[in-house]
Amino acid sequence: MKVSKSFEVFAKEAPEVHSAWMETVHKLDIVSKLDKKTEELAYIAVMAATRLESGLPFHVTMAKTNGATREEIISAILVGLPAVGNTVISALPVALEAYDEV
Repeated sequence: MKVSKSFEVFAKEAPEVHSAWMETVHKLDIVSKLDKKTEELAYIAVMAATRLESGLPFHVTMAKTNGATREEIISAILVGLPAVGNTVISALPVALEAYDEV
């Protein structure tokens, strides 16, 4: 599964920090009470709301792998619309292109 260019550079140029970061991510994943699909959909919603679109293809693929539908991806992105406004819609083309690619 392909990660963003920025994450590739992070892993290459700061391997110790990357390792520590990934260890934390894995520990948080273990203690999460959400199933994998729900966790990925929630993460996609946060990424859209915070405009972190470079990671969307990876997490959309993860969500799809865990059973998320195209419509659920759209809903996850748009769930933040009332709170943060239409900034979330810029995530739609990135996410749907990734979903349709797999």
